[in-house]
Amino acid sequence: MVITGMVLLRIAGRKSISQMSVATTVIMISIGTTIVQPIANSQLGKAIGSAAIFILSLIFIEFLILKFNWFEKLMSGQSKVVIENGQIVKKNLRSFRMSVDQLEMRLRQKGIANISDVKTATVEPNGQVGYELMRHAKPVTIGELERILGMKPGIPMEQSSLFREVSKNHHPSPIDPTLQ
Repeated sequence: MVITGMVLLRIAGRKSISQMSVATTVIMISIGTTIVQPIANSQLGKAIGSAAIFILSLIFIEFLILKFNWFEKLMSGQSKVVIENGQIVKKNLRSFRMSVDQLEMRLRQKGIANISDVKTATVEPNGQVGYELMRHAKPVTIGELERILGMKPGIPMEQSSLFREVSKNHHPSPIDPTLQ
């Protein structure tokens, strides 16, 4: 049963617990319960069959998540802006049931000393914090340094931002996951 469980989980795909969606977590717990049952009842065929059905359900759900943006939001949740222009957005922070102290701890772990240095910060559906620093707090990249020193002219300083998608609540242009 252990080998069967490992094979089925391998088919389901590798994800750490922090990357699992609600659907993935429920199905993984269900598979664990299903695998334990045959040991007590001596019905290996039924356990393998039901575990396989759970895995197929998971693969189908993940396909729907890739295909339909509304289904992804329903199943996985969506990122929310928790810092905007150096100011904490407490309403969004509360929706994640996260205190200001917890947010500050996560920012410190990322090497950020001042909230006022953060242009935008988001809490992702998996609980991770993403951030973009204010222009004055950003480290200089080699590309920017080359441009400043005149070694690489013509590259614009402002680039597209992943955080615009979260703050505006939509992709700038439709994304077709089948093309990626």
